[in-house]
Order: sequence, then C-alpha cells, then structure tokens
Amino acid sequence: MPAVSKAQQKAAGAALAAKRGDIKKSELQGASVEMYESMTEAQLEELAETEHDGLPEKKDS
Repeated sequence: MPAVSKAQQKAAGAALAAKRGDIKKSELQGASVEMYESMTEAQLEELAETEHDGLPEKKDS
C-alpha cells in the first residue's frame, strides 16, 4: 500500500528507522509512534519507499 501523502511517508520513514534501531523509539512523535507499534517493518518499508513526486503534503479530509 503506497503512502497517500508526504507526511505519511515521512512518518513511516521515522517509524522504520526506529524499528531498525537507527533512532530511539522515544524520539518518535505523533503518527510515527502509532505506526511503530502497529505495523511490521515490511509494511513501513512499503510506505516509506513510495515515490513522493506528486503526493500532497497532507491528505485531504
């Protein structure tokens, strides 16, 4: 499942970095914390590697 916004992609990237041990979990904020706890590394990788050209900054409600 590709990311729907740049914000979602960035949050997934941060959560993925924490899963891999590159950053501490305590450094995560907002959606990244929830993603870290509820998604697998493979799911996070899929979101984080989405091509960001053409994605909106944030998802419209």
